Amino acid sequence: MTKTPTTARKRAVTQIATVDEIRFYRANEKPYGAFSNLYKCPVEFEGTVFPTSEHAYQAGKARKPAVRQWILSAPTPALAAMAAHGLYVWDVVPDWAQTKFERMRAVLRAKFDQHPALRELLLSTGTARLVEAGTVNNAVNRLWGEVDGKGENMLGVMLMELRTAYAKEKSAGTRAAKRSPKSSKPSAGRGLSSKRVGAPA
Repeated sequence: MTKTPTTARKRAVTQIATVDEIRFYRANEKPYGAFSNLYKCPVEFEGTVFPTSEHAYQAGKARKPAVRQWILSAPTPALAAMAAHGLYVWDVVPDWAQTKFERMRAVLRAKFDQHPALRELLLSTGTARLVEAGTVNNAVNRLWGEVDGKGENMLGVMLMELRTAYAKEKSAGTRAAKRSPKSSKPSAGRGLSSKRVGAPA
């Protein structure tokens, strides 16, 4: 009997290993930096294509269109976030404190709907707790993530909610496919048409 090389055995163990917690922060960290809102991938949202999910989220904060465009003109998502965080109270939409969480959920859904590879990466985390691990101790980092183990980790919570939703949809789709009968050939004289569907917003 041929023995399995040690390296192959180690690789197999790595592939099936489970972890209790996955921490992410910097967008350039692989592979989970893609969970950061600063990760560069276009997101179509509310009829506009944004360079990152951070841009899409912050676009909803400004009350005036001119201020909104100023935020979105920032060359990097980090600078867009900094600009938005520095707005005067009168430049922020009145109900931002109540609507920002639902906006973030909608932006995340758009991001992962439009990028199947990212969706599969999210699903591949299984049941691991996802944590945005901030490095600077401030109110924003403690709200959306954790710093030194303390914080509300709202981004992580929303990603886990989305992962659960995708897992349920995938399971339901698999069950439906098993129940549906095999498709029959089209009848004579009946043509088949195709239609391209754009990325969901």
